[in-house]
Amino acid sequence: MAAGATPARHRPGSVGEVIELHALTKRYGPTTAVDDLTLTVRPGHVTGFLGPNGAGKSTTLRMILGLTRPTGGTVTVAGVRFVDRPRGLRHAGALLDAGDVHGGRSAAAHLTALARGNGIGRARVDEVLREVGLAGVARRRIGGFSLGMRQRLGIAAALLGDPPVLLFDEPFNGLDPEGVRWVRDLFRRLAGEGRTVFVSSHLMSEMENCADRLVVIGRGRLIAEQSLAEFAGTRTSVAVRTPEAAALTAVLAAEGGSAHPDDAGGLVVTGLTAERIGDLALAHRIALHELTTRTASLEEAFMELTAASVEYPGGKTR
Repeated sequence: MAAGATPARHRPGSVGEVIELHALTKRYGPTTAVDDLTLTVRPGHVTGFLGPNGAGKSTTLRMILGLTRPTGGTVTVAGVRFVDRPRGLRHAGALLDAGDVHGGRSAAAHLTALARGNGIGRARVDEVLREVGLAGVARRRIGGFSLGMRQRLGIAAALLGDPPVLLFDEPFNGLDPEGVRWVRDLFRRLAGEGRTVFVSSHLMSEMENCADRLVVIGRGRLIAEQSLAEFAGTRTSVAVRTPEAAALTAVLAAEGGSAHPDDAGGLVVTGLTAERIGDLALAHRIALHELTTRTASLEEAFMELTAASVEYPGGKTR
């Protein structure tokens, strides 16, 4: 199902709204879901929100929107608690759970009810249905929608108030390849208009394709907050092939490097640049057959950084 070409409107003066969390904490009895979390999500970027299962991502999004009350700390959207805004959809739109809709209503009826409660005109319902590609099924009951169609309906609801701040939790679930590309392009366009776009997803490939900033948490604590390029770029290694692996490993260790065998019979070296490795090999008359600098993928960098924060690590396969 192709999305319509009608772009979301953008109101002058709606740029520049930030999401600010300060020492945000949520406990459920003895369990701390979010732990002293402080960060700022700024406009003009698609900010990816990453973390292992159980890291506290969904709880954080719910606290931003006032659906879950913090145990401690504060969270504001453009300097104001979201719950203090009488017509919230004009300030922030969100897709948290595509299945959290009344299956007996039509798509048009669902959006019309939301529009009426937020002082939004009926014409806007038709606009967002066209934009997400659901205009042709607007009168169908949501109970008959596929997961991908429900995701599109949730995105339509988030866009309904033409808000400057948008939050999405796992928005790619259930979408076909065309739908994934459409959502990716939509997020980039919204950020390009100066909006604040905050996206939680476990699909590393999609975050790598659409996010330009990342926030990573583990066990409720902030692990990283930086650009995508900085996040992956600081985790580099050098692939080396040599017939004298043992000798080179000893030389590199003496210079502060670390070399480990890879599955292809070569070495993976960290702690030294390719140039320095080449110079050391030449000085010690060690032949090299390959010397390649390698930047970690987002998935590899994420797995490395969050290894200690995984709540339910998988077992080893024998």
